[in-house]
Amino acid sequence: MSDIHHILKSRFGYDQFRPAQEQIISDLVSGENLMVIMPTGGGKSLCYQVPALARAGCAIVVSPLIALMQDQVNALSQLGIRAAFINSTLDSRQVYAIEQEMLKGELDIVYMAPERLVLPDTLKLLKRVQLSLFAIDEAHCVSQWGHDFRADYLGLSVLAEQFADVPRIALTATADKRTRTEIIERLGLQSGRHYVTGFDRPNIRYQIELKRNAKTQLLKFIKTNHANDAGVVYCMSRAKVEDTAIWLQGEGFNALPYHAGLDVTTRANHQARFLREDSVIIVATIAFGMGIDKPDVRFVAHLDMPKTIEAYYQETGRAGRDGEPANTFMVYGLQDVIKLRQMMLDSEGNEEHKRAEQQRLNAMLGLCEITSCRRQALLNYFGEYLPKPCGNCDTCISPPPTWDATTAAQKALSATYRSGQRFGVSHVIDILRGSDTQKIRQFGHQELSTFGVGKDLDVDQWRSVFRQLVARGYLDVDLARFGALVLNERCRPILKGEQSIDMRRDVKTKNTTSRRTRTPLPDDIDVGLWEALRTCRRELADDQNVPPYVIFNDKTLQEMARVAPRSYAEMSAISGVGDRKLEKYGATFMRVINQTLG
Repeated sequence: MSDIHHILKSRFGYDQFRPAQEQIISDLVSGENLMVIMPTGGGKSLCYQVPALARAGCAIVVSPLIALMQDQVNALSQLGIRAAFINSTLDSRQVYAIEQEMLKGELDIVYMAPERLVLPDTLKLLKRVQLSLFAIDEAHCVSQWGHDFRADYLGLSVLAEQFADVPRIALTATADKRTRTEIIERLGLQSGRHYVTGFDRPNIRYQIELKRNAKTQLLKFIKTNHANDAGVVYCMSRAKVEDTAIWLQGEGFNALPYHAGLDVTTRANHQARFLREDSVIIVATIAFGMGIDKPDVRFVAHLDMPKTIEAYYQETGRAGRDGEPANTFMVYGLQDVIKLRQMMLDSEGNEEHKRAEQQRLNAMLGLCEITSCRRQALLNYFGEYLPKPCGNCDTCISPPPTWDATTAAQKALSATYRSGQRFGVSHVIDILRGSDTQKIRQFGHQELSTFGVGKDLDVDQWRSVFRQLVARGYLDVDLARFGALVLNERCRPILKGEQSIDMRRDVKTKNTTSRRTRTPLPDDIDVGLWEALRTCRRELADDQNVPPYVIFNDKTLQEMARVAPRSYAEMSAISGVGDRKLEKYGATFMRVINQTLG
């Protein structure tokens, strides 16, 4: 135990572990196999980095993203840890050199992509190397039920088969019960210890709105809360990513697109700018973000509804990794649901997989429509109980009004049934409102008993009724018949008057649920010194071509500005200043302090 505490302080500059880290690390150092579910920003990397230094040999870290490997190796190198990566960006000569270092015991940690690790030549190499442990990062990728399945991860079962004596740790921030079960089975962790440290990110505020004019809503959200902040905006399609990025640029924001259709150089450049510059907004498909270490992302916005709660949690979790306040924002509509269901129908999965995906989509839509605390619903999905409302989501801060929609629901269901369950929302609304359209006359629907019975509600109100009936599973959408509404067994009690239903009353949002998240400096920090230290950090980062937070994160810099250390002993007491960074940067930052304060 003293060894891991010494490593934590001398290498990483921290005095104590976060909750659960110490036990996880101790178990892994002892040779246990582990599965760890820990929220983004909870300190997953330390759970294998400290044991990699405490155990003899080289640790192999399986990572799905090339950019993440590069960032991790840069950060570890700053700490004096011998780290490298092997991926497709290296030529054969570079790979050979790293392999020789591994064989000589000259590396502490090596990152590999899963497809590289399972190659026969790689497995032969690893059998000649003294290995300390295997860490499988983003382990949810192994699950075919998960939101981010990657076939290459299936081959990782070879680790349990061929390296049974080397401890394995699987880590992820996102996994429901079914996904956790599959991780355990596929990676051979049945006999190991399993840690679920909690899913709550209390610093994140959740805000979800009905989609009216997505761009206008997004612009208001950003201008009100994040005019000078770094953020991520997710869109469903590449075309929408490009269009949104160009539009945000026209509105004066430093916005960059990111999707799989861009060439590798452009993607890498945009990601590097996001990591290293201030106030950059990345507009992206879900191709962006896994494992991104940027700690000061102040907001994540979705212009389209994610298809699962796991995806939503993973993507929103990229905000506020530094523990400071952060906002999430999403707009959604029935059209999102129809598109996502069409994508499921067109997928190559079997019927069981499609049913599971449908259940997950329904859960996501339910989170959007809920009128109670969103955080309670979100955590409940992952099997975690929050005893009281969080007070930090839009439904807690501004509880949505509800109304008794029983009669309206009966009219909507009846009109759907009497028109033959062959038509979409717009036509059924026309029936209810008694509209004189060509389609109404063509099918003789002016003769239906439900024709004109819904004139008391306008079109938007009826759309809200139908959206919520679909969201709650009382109506289905038959995509094979161009989005026709279809009744199901669950709606029978409502039609018969045996069950009432309250619905959310849609109102135009005044953006009262967000907050500015630019954390003000504490009163005891000299603003001039803070800015001087930030300038110094940025110049050092630019010289080394690394993100500024790799030098020192904001919390370390704030403590430095508050304490104003003038000696090496005082500097070493600052959280986040380990032995290597003290040696490398101590004199430089103390010189800035002396020059600024005199």
